[in-house]
Amino acid sequence: MKVLVIGGGAREHALCRSLSLDPDVTALHCAPGNAGIAEVAELHPVDALDGADVVRLATELAADLVVVGPEAPLVAGVADAVRAAGIPVFGPSGEAAQLEGSKAFAKDVMAGAGVPTARSYVCTTAAEIDEALDAFGAPYVVKDDGLAAGKGVVVTDDLATAREHALACDRVVIEEYLDGPEVSLFAITDGTTVLPLQPAQDFKRALDGDEGPNTGGMGAYSPLPWADPKLVDEVMESVLQPTVDELRRRGTPFSGLLYAGLALTGRGTRVIEFNARFGDPETQVVLARLKTPLAGVLLHAANGTLDQQPSLAWRSDAAVTVVVASHNYPGTPRTGDPIEGLAEVAAEDAPQAYVLHAGTALRGDAVVSAGGRVLSVTATGSDLAQARDRAYKAVGRIRLEGSQHRTDIARKAAEGS
Repeated sequence: MKVLVIGGGAREHALCRSLSLDPDVTALHCAPGNAGIAEVAELHPVDALDGADVVRLATELAADLVVVGPEAPLVAGVADAVRAAGIPVFGPSGEAAQLEGSKAFAKDVMAGAGVPTARSYVCTTAAEIDEALDAFGAPYVVKDDGLAAGKGVVVTDDLATAREHALACDRVVIEEYLDGPEVSLFAITDGTTVLPLQPAQDFKRALDGDEGPNTGGMGAYSPLPWADPKLVDEVMESVLQPTVDELRRRGTPFSGLLYAGLALTGRGTRVIEFNARFGDPETQVVLARLKTPLAGVLLHAANGTLDQQPSLAWRSDAAVTVVVASHNYPGTPRTGDPIEGLAEVAAEDAPQAYVLHAGTALRGDAVVSAGGRVLSVTATGSDLAQARDRAYKAVGRIRLEGSQHRTDIARKAAEGS
């Protein structure tokens, strides 16, 4: 099978790493990719938001499967163009991807499917914003209705901060605050059959102790030793399957990766948000634990034959990923700084620990930073404590001037607290 992955972040590096280990994959391509992905896949230039350009490349490569990684190409309808060209593609249509592209659309689908979520208001005027903020009170949860690369959500006790963010959005969703731990659960679906993956937990805040601004994610771990063993089955029954069924009923079947961000509240599980693609950095730990070869599962989803896929096999190992971010992230990041220590990790820590590239580029033979989140240092171990130790040992070998990372990823879970 020849596979083309669209994207260039740590999520796509994780996907490419898993696909490169799949014996059924005879050729692996990525566009545009990054410095790390170049080690496992052949890179190609492409306009990832241009369906015609992606189709051109997939046709030239005679790809048997196209995997669209990021949300922006999905919302732009790139998967539709690939499907129309007769090439199997893993990723929802532009219309179905509105589940992530519009918070208001997602709320409407959840209402139709009877999916439990936070009460909310969709606001377009200052008066509506003030009324909604007053109705819910602090903590205020304010979400840009559109795509915002994981940084469109503000959760704050400060009314002025909440109002400022809301007024900066064309359309905004203001909702009640959901207490309790958060869980990410991915499911692969062909629009009818739904196949859940293992749950993970990510860390959205920039600083230790869940302080600082929201980010795209600073780390993640899996499994969740504190979670109810029935959690996946319950979320399948109350959230994932009803959502897929509702979208099919509406004539917008969802085929690809459905991501449910969940809050385990005192009143039961509630959906915080849906995404229409693999999440970053949770993908890094979930795929590290997946034993079933990946390409066949994605192809079944693309071809509408997921009911023929045997149940997934998982490693008993735990996995932890720690994001190394550039100076000033999540503000305007500093880029172009050389990254050292990658060869040391490969020589000293592999295969239990390895580095997945996010925002990197090649400058001559040197790898340099090229984004806010630069690397995802990922490790596996017999339990979370061992995986965590291995991940942070590898992080300690990385040298990137001004870089930052959280030191408490998976600490509480590893300590059983």
